[in-house]
Amino acid sequence: MPPLSLTRLYDTSAFAVDHHQGDGDALVLSFSSIGHDATRLPSPEFVASAIGHRQGGNRRALFFMDAARSWGNTPLFPEIVRRAYAHACAQRPVRQLIALGLSMGAYQALIAAQILPVDTVLAFGPQYSLELAANRREWQPWVARIDQPLWPIAPLPAAPCQTFLVHALRDDLDHAQSFRPARGVDHILFDDLDHSSLLPHLKRRGCLDGVIDAAVAQDRRRMLRILQSAGGRRREESVLQAGSPPAQRQETQERMRKSDL
Repeated sequence: MPPLSLTRLYDTSAFAVDHHQGDGDALVLSFSSIGHDATRLPSPEFVASAIGHRQGGNRRALFFMDAARSWGNTPLFPEIVRRAYAHACAQRPVRQLIALGLSMGAYQALIAAQILPVDTVLAFGPQYSLELAANRREWQPWVARIDQPLWPIAPLPAAPCQTFLVHALRDDLDHAQSFRPARGVDHILFDDLDHSSLLPHLKRRGCLDGVIDAAVAQDRRRMLRILQSAGGRRREESVLQAGSPPAQRQETQERMRKSDL
């Protein structure tokens, strides 16, 4: 199994970027969530899965950590993303680009697809907007610091980019239902999970490596099959749809509340 090593590519007061040189012509961009310690830089996330380490893989990857917890809403964000991508391309051509992240990192992965020619976005629990994010106690202090946001709403990438949104409905229902259906976007919903249990659940089910491998392979059917095997439902199979009657959405919310009792 190849060694799992990261090199610090950029380190500023606002952002840090780690690089795994790896092999091949695919490049994975991983964006970190806010982390658990507000006094420290978030750690790189999805490291082993992004690289394919457990399967003996050695994919190229860049790991972005946002010290300011800006949700990508700073002029430095697109500059850092472009510079890191250019560095990777200078070493070896990139023919396939995948962006992924959890929570704030998922929001940033969606923004990255507006900056770079991303082929696939895998967004776990992205906030729909900064306004909605401010309603959550743990996010509110960070969102309050964002002045004149560049991306107040998470942008959905345009086709031909393939985007996978994955939400846990027990506490992310407001964000999930705010995303509108769009061409090239698959929206997978987990009724009985909450924001913090989504990734641990996929890890326990042994799905996380598989969904990232499917994203790299641009294998949509495999991606959907894996997520559905873990208990996810496609949005079109759910009452959570654009245009669903308010009574239906209220029924869904009531069912989520009762599951907490």
